[in-house]
Amino acid sequence: MNVIAMNEALFHGAVSVEITEDGARPWRIPYREAALFPPDGIGGEAKVPAGVRLSLWSDSTSVQVGFAATENPLSFDCLIDGQFHSTCTAEPGDSVITWSALPGTNKLIEIYLSPKHPVCVQRILLDQDSSFSYFQDTRPRWIAYGSSITQCKAAASPSQTWPALVAQSSDLQLTCLGYSANCHLEPMVARMIRDLPADFISLCLGINVMGQSSLNTRTFKSSVIGLIQVIRERHQGVPLLLMSPIFAPERETADNPVGLNLVKIRQELREAYNILREHGDRHLFYVEGLDIFGESDQERLSDKLHPDAEGYKLIARRVHRLFQDELKLHSLISEGNERI
Repeated sequence: MNVIAMNEALFHGAVSVEITEDGARPWRIPYREAALFPPDGIGGEAKVPAGVRLSLWSDSTSVQVGFAATENPLSFDCLIDGQFHSTCTAEPGDSVITWSALPGTNKLIEIYLSPKHPVCVQRILLDQDSSFSYFQDTRPRWIAYGSSITQCKAAASPSQTWPALVAQSSDLQLTCLGYSANCHLEPMVARMIRDLPADFISLCLGINVMGQSSLNTRTFKSSVIGLIQVIRERHQGVPLLLMSPIFAPERETADNPVGLNLVKIRQELREAYNILREHGDRHLFYVEGLDIFGESDQERLSDKLHPDAEGYKLIARRVHRLFQDELKLHSLISEGNERI
């Protein structure tokens, strides 16, 4: 077999890659600075490789991925030349998955890692004497920040989260910063987004701020403005989309202990957007979460909060239309790059 050594260049969509004797672990924060992202690296979710994929060119007719066995089942998706091929699921204790009978032509192979559990990749094996080269992704770079609704643990498979589907259909290079039970507008996340390369940024804010009462009517709007202003320190001309929460029936009008509900959260976000636009941010855009997933879609909620697998596909279709038809995203990105 042709053994491919672990290298950071194999990983796309990760913020950093920790390579040790045990293998390579993709992170969605700088892993050396994990202590600066309390608690435990954003609640431990920065270790989970949502949206992260192994990408390479090869004419191999098989691909085997070895990884450290865990107590959890791990699902992996294989895409060939951008098209979904199949899902492989490893049971607890398994450490190898294999795709075979692949086309013998030189092709782009992408292996999407689990959006549910950490993964430590130990090796990639291709056919003996097969070709191999790294994938140089030149598509526009999209950073998507959000909560569990952006991480999408209930997606049908790793490449079928809504950000992954939109990236595939919109020809974007995704870095998913959806952190389950988090997205509390942490200053260190703002600094990280500021420092990452980006051609487009989306921020889906508010659902966990309301659910966990982490900010109130005094601090939420100012925190949104501060988050965006920190990002703008190095991304002045980059199109930035501010998204309010999707529909969640039990959080819409019932106040949390600090007096917020989703109706108020959306109003605060609209006001923050208007303030920033009035102060000259012409590359800032806003979309109502209810236009992406509203009350009429609630049958697709698995627990009155998180969409199910079909719900995430529905969100992906609507966000794709938003990007293409309303924002005309690629034109916006080109315009932004010309102004920088």
